[in-house]
Amino acid sequence: MSQTEKDDNSAATLDVALVSILKGPRNLRVKMPWYYAPVFLLLWLALFFAVVIPLFNRLPESVTIAEESQKPGEFVAERAQQLLYSFDSIGPKVVGSIANEKLTVDFLLGEAENVRTAMRSDLYELEVDVQQPSGAYMHWNMVNMYQGVQNVVVKLSTRSSTSESYLLLNSHFDSKPSSPGTGDDGTMVIVMLEVLRQMAISDRPFEHPIVFLFNGAEENPLQASHGFITQHKWAKNCKALINLEVAGSGGRDLLFQSGPNHPWLMRYYRHHAKHPFATTMAEEIFQAGILPSDTDFRVFRDYGQVPGLDMAQINNGYVYHTVFDNYAAVPRDSLQNTGENVLPLVRAFANASEMHDTEAHSEGHAVFFDYLGLFFVFYTETIGIVLNCCIAAVSLFLVCVSLWRMARVSEQSLCQISIWFAIILGLHVLGVLLSLGLPLLIAVMFDAGDRSLTYFTNTWLMIGLYICPAIIGLSLPTTLYYSFRKNLKIHHAYHLHMSLHAHCVVLAVIAITLTAISLRTPYLCMISTLFYSAALLVNLLSTLHDRGYYWVLITQLFQLMPFFYFCYLFYMFLVVFIPMMGRNGSSINPDLLVALLCTVGTFFAMGFISPLINMFRWSRFIMLTLGIVTFIFSMIAVSDVGFPYRARTSVMRVNFLHVRRIFYEYDGSVSLSDSGYYFDFQDRRLGYPLEETSVNLTGLSGIEEHCDTELMCGVPCFNHRWCKARTSGHWLAREQEVAIPGNSSLILLGKTILSSGTTVRYEFELSGPPHMGLFIQPLEGVTVEDWSFIRTPLDEPENYKLPYQIFFSYGKDNSSLQFHIDFAKPAGNFDVPIFELGVAWHYVSYDFERDSAGLQFIADFPDFVHVMEWPTLYKRYIL
Repeated sequence: MSQTEKDDNSAATLDVALVSILKGPRNLRVKMPWYYAPVFLLLWLALFFAVVIPLFNRLPESVTIAEESQKPGEFVAERAQQLLYSFDSIGPKVVGSIANEKLTVDFLLGEAENVRTAMRSDLYELEVDVQQPSGAYMHWNMVNMYQGVQNVVVKLSTRSSTSESYLLLNSHFDSKPSSPGTGDDGTMVIVMLEVLRQMAISDRPFEHPIVFLFNGAEENPLQASHGFITQHKWAKNCKALINLEVAGSGGRDLLFQSGPNHPWLMRYYRHHAKHPFATTMAEEIFQAGILPSDTDFRVFRDYGQVPGLDMAQINNGYVYHTVFDNYAAVPRDSLQNTGENVLPLVRAFANASEMHDTEAHSEGHAVFFDYLGLFFVFYTETIGIVLNCCIAAVSLFLVCVSLWRMARVSEQSLCQISIWFAIILGLHVLGVLLSLGLPLLIAVMFDAGDRSLTYFTNTWLMIGLYICPAIIGLSLPTTLYYSFRKNLKIHHAYHLHMSLHAHCVVLAVIAITLTAISLRTPYLCMISTLFYSAALLVNLLSTLHDRGYYWVLITQLFQLMPFFYFCYLFYMFLVVFIPMMGRNGSSINPDLLVALLCTVGTFFAMGFISPLINMFRWSRFIMLTLGIVTFIFSMIAVSDVGFPYRARTSVMRVNFLHVRRIFYEYDGSVSLSDSGYYFDFQDRRLGYPLEETSVNLTGLSGIEEHCDTELMCGVPCFNHRWCKARTSGHWLAREQEVAIPGNSSLILLGKTILSSGTTVRYEFELSGPPHMGLFIQPLEGVTVEDWSFIRTPLDEPENYKLPYQIFFSYGKDNSSLQFHIDFAKPAGNFDVPIFELGVAWHYVSYDFERDSAGLQFIADFPDFVHVMEWPTLYKRYIL
């Protein structure tokens, strides 16, 4: 026989084998060859990298100044980028600093005047106001008090308009210490300036005035927006909001909050946002407080009842709040992407009829999401409830029809088929629990060995650490069942179909349950069951359902769209969350959250795919292979490859204060006078990555043991986040006394026993740097009856724990703060200690010099560390 004849016979044999497998031959346990299994799994991985990643990172081509005449009315990214360079060159913009209060304000006023020069003055009117509000509100457990912070407010209106409903755009120009804030939030400041320019030169007038709020105290936190919405003359007219933020540097802008209860806003987003990127799931996660972030959106919503959209660029969160958040980190195309979303939205809202009476259009929440950036889906919460329940019910009905069909074709009783399905359903539920438990177990084990965050830089490690174990867990129970319990009464293809049916039933139950507790995220279950039900319906109607494995082809084709979407969605969450895990504090194991995201993503993306591993021979060995992959990745993760941090690109964040402490007793004597560094480590590993590096941390110790005896554990925690995590803080003593670079003063103006005889008033005058803090702890038998701050903590003692924290900052107005505190004591004896008072003077900005010892200590840190630090004077009094 010739070689050609042999090849023809081999091909014919292979064809016959494949056809017999698909059709379902007499051998009821026939499976495909094992070597197709890796191809099957790698195909889905290849689709992820070939389709999802490019679409996720897709950005529009930027418009240049030279092209502006050919593209009138379009956002010009090149001009915006030029402005961004000027903004970046100012440097860090801390509230109260010259850079923030003088240089940046002058920059914004100058650009506003440039817009006025280019404006169509025959059509539009431009008003500019520099607001310097003072006020206070509760921010979590902290009295957040501000004085003379600055807002640059620009109102653009059509001369012929009589509308008193304004559209509000907001971004902030202040930054964290050491960071120029070019991404957060300089990018959005510049986008707003270019949008302002385009609206001012347009020959298309709009109906509703537009207020551009450039607020100068967001990082403090959220003070300037509160000052605007509660005090500015234009605030009461603002009926809708577009809040612009950045949680990294560059990339696409994610719509992660909307409304609330104003679905018409989403209707406009669907029609006018050129590059949609949004999900209801992000909104529910953010509003649940899981993320260590907050935005001005909450202030406008809570204190102004202004509905709106909250949008943020999310890429490259590694540079967020670091020195690397600079001009070089912001791609021009990302400016274009945001501009092409915001500019059409502004035009649309500025002409929206709903703006006349937004409350009339308050109709509940919305469910919304984009599909790979290609199109946007939006419907009301009510419609979502109907869809979730109806599609879940239809999917359950089709599963029942399929089981009946199996019984009829296989000549088995429906009762017997139902018993087999119940067994597989129970095994699948076990598999779901295993798929959750195995990745979480790995997360716990790595954390126990001080190896958390191994994926922080090399994110591909998550494939082996969490995704492979999730697939193993999801498939293992049914794999073992099929391997050891031989059921020759029905075709193996029916068994596989039951496995997918079981996943469908689990999804339907989850959808109904979560919908019943008023969550909108179950739209994920709805999408999954919708496409599976459609495939099942096609298979039932076409008889492919009963022709061996042919139904697999239809099912997998219908799984392409949900697979792409779920990979896209959960990849987005990982892009957001992984950098955040480096600054989420030490109290929570970050690997648990990342493992959970990978597990849930695998559950949705692979739930109708991974059971098909059992379509191949030696499926147990496929499970073993995935286990070996997990082991290999685990070994890589504990090597140097798994070290989380890299210089410049993915740095370790270390926050510390150069502290000078003085503790005064009741008789005026000094019980403690020392200096040291107070560390607030930002990651789970605390200081372990700094061992055996150039920085000397000998003597570093935790402060938790002092929390029962010292006010605020004996340290001057900065804001509510620092104070909440103070028990995990660390102290490193230094020999040289910290040089305090500015003035500080606390004067007791008077102590007066009030007419009741059971209350005493202490009056003080506080002055110093732009950031100061007060901690007030009444001693035993004493309560705070009144004070000159807002009364919320006193009126709601069940919600606010002692000691009370007052955070005070100022921008332009540096006048001293006078305040009083009234203490009540039933016995009326005030010649004994009444309360402890801690006072912290924070010299945050670079207007204040660090001493030579502090500068050397900073320089000793390795290059993979970003340091945020400043000198602080802390005094504790017993009065």
